[in-house]
Amino acid sequence: MLLKEKYRRTSSVNEKLPEAAKLSVPKLIGKIFAFIGVFILIIAVTLFIMLKVICSYKASKSTFVTTVLESGQMKFLASLALPKSEIEEIINKTSLEDIGDTNINEGMITLPQTNENVEGEDMQSIEIIEIAGLTYKATLMIVKDPSRVSIASTALGYDNWQVGVPLKELVEKAGAVGGINGGIYNSTNNCGGCAYGVLVSNGVIIRNHPQEWPGLVLVGLTNNNILQIVDISKMSAAECKAMIEEKGIRDAVCFPDNTSAESNHFVQLVLNGVPREVNGAGSGLNPRTAIGQRADGAMLLLVTDGRGASGHVGASAADLIEIMTRYGAVNAANLDGGSSTCMYYGDKYLQNSVTFYYNQSSWKLPAAFVVK
Repeated sequence: MLLKEKYRRTSSVNEKLPEAAKLSVPKLIGKIFAFIGVFILIIAVTLFIMLKVICSYKASKSTFVTTVLESGQMKFLASLALPKSEIEEIINKTSLEDIGDTNINEGMITLPQTNENVEGEDMQSIEIIEIAGLTYKATLMIVKDPSRVSIASTALGYDNWQVGVPLKELVEKAGAVGGINGGIYNSTNNCGGCAYGVLVSNGVIIRNHPQEWPGLVLVGLTNNNILQIVDISKMSAAECKAMIEEKGIRDAVCFPDNTSAESNHFVQLVLNGVPREVNGAGSGLNPRTAIGQRADGAMLLLVTDGRGASGHVGASAADLIEIMTRYGAVNAANLDGGSSTCMYYGDKYLQNSVTFYYNQSSWKLPAAFVVK
């Protein structure tokens, strides 16, 4: 009797359970996916509305287009918001002028007569300067002895060259004291897999594909410690190799100088003491990495923040040119920026990645300019 009574009470409770508790697992999963789908749709609609609002104002539309076309993963947003013809019109009004003759006049650089890289004097031969702009904060590292600047790469001395490492590891493994990120590379899913185009480290040509990306420009140093900025976009691999050997280039990376409705990148900032002419701001606003050389041979390594870091949206091409000329650059070039921008010195990051989930480190890199 007691067992029967207990069974009756249990049955009665089950009958009173709400319908949600009786849902089968497949139905419950279906409801979860439906909720996720609606949530994603709301985000997509909100994003589309935001794009339309941004593009309804002339100034913000121009900044938006030029900025996203410089990014690695968000280029599609420009074509999502505007027709190709309008994007091209914006790019034409805010780009940098063609540089013309890109041959470096090495006679304009007078190298230091003594090597300052001696024990106990590392800190004295490197100067760190903080620079504040309207839309960015910048850090400039001045290295008085250019022979101390070289390329460290995972292709030399690492077990797996197809996986990049943070800047700190590249610096420390090279026995260096500091460094900045370098050229364009495969950054998909933050793998840092390999450099695109041409990569030279310690006199070894690690990669030689000058046609791998439109508009590639080689940026590096010769055995005589002169900064070179060479357009290799029309060179074959054989021609590029011959040029590297002829100029005696010991360390180099690549970045594209290419503006179109699909991309907006630039390299040359100052050549032979002449700043590159700028239309408007010359670019969008982003975190930046740049390198230059003064008449006394000193190297200028520059990074800026952006994309919301410390409330800053970033620096433009005009900003980089202004900084480089202010600090005496005879030649200067823009490198890979955005989330890749970083600087390491004095056992800490002076500039972290602006990506919030890597903001205590850097993205994984296949190569970097390091200071020994």
